[in-house]
Amino acid sequence: MAKKTKKEEVEVPVVETPVVETPKPKKIEPIKPSWEIKNRIYYLKRGKKPLSKAIRSAGVYWFDEEKGYERELKYCENQRTCFVDEMKGDQRLSHIVFRNGALMVPKEKTVLQKLLSLYHPHRDKVYEEYKPSKIAETQVDVMEMEVDALIAARNMDIDLAEAVMRAEIGSKVSKLSSSELKRDLLVFAKRNPRLFLELANDDNVVLRNFGIKAVEFGIIKLSNDQRNFLWASNDRKLMTVPFDEHPYTALAHWFKTDEGMEIYANIEKRLN
Repeated sequence: MAKKTKKEEVEVPVVETPVVETPKPKKIEPIKPSWEIKNRIYYLKRGKKPLSKAIRSAGVYWFDEEKGYERELKYCENQRTCFVDEMKGDQRLSHIVFRNGALMVPKEKTVLQKLLSLYHPHRDKVYEEYKPSKIAETQVDVMEMEVDALIAARNMDIDLAEAVMRAEIGSKVSKLSSSELKRDLLVFAKRNPRLFLELANDDNVVLRNFGIKAVEFGIIKLSNDQRNFLWASNDRKLMTVPFDEHPYTALAHWFKTDEGMEIYANIEKRLN
């Protein structure tokens, strides 16, 4: 009887599947804004409007950070650049003149526009480019500041209101009724919101007002030479005003010291 043979084991080859790497997306570099072709208007700063005002069109320089040195600028109508080191051929110098405080440069004169808007050292010092969006942004900031000042004035307590208005109109504030004081405070906040908010947030304003009231009520007094503050009742010296400092400003600072805080509390009781 024949012997059974073992089945031969057949090795099956393993086929490795190649790993396909997904290509990484390329970074898209942001496109730099190109020069906008349009008419541009330039105005002399601070509202100046002389019949004519010329600014330098040659002999001025602009520091090029990429190249690492200053480059000479010149405005020549027959050149395609304002950089002298890029000019070719003859250089026919042209003048830059403002008429009645303004200079309108048409879109065809790109070289002059770039010189005035980007490179000229007098930019934003002697003149500025008219930009409606920038003007609108500034106007919004001023209007928001005005709103903040009016809200602060409406909610301000009478003592702080008196202190702020005393800094504005002086001793006249003592003669105002509460309604007149509130009215003048709102008018001041609307007319000069920046100064109003600065005074409203200044601790020394309240302390100066406190010192002035103490003098007006005859509790303390300032010597004739304005060098010393004294008790009005017995002429005992409270403090000496430092040289070249306003007496009531010095008094306000003194009220913050340990000795001054005690005197402040004493005066406060008498005023109330």
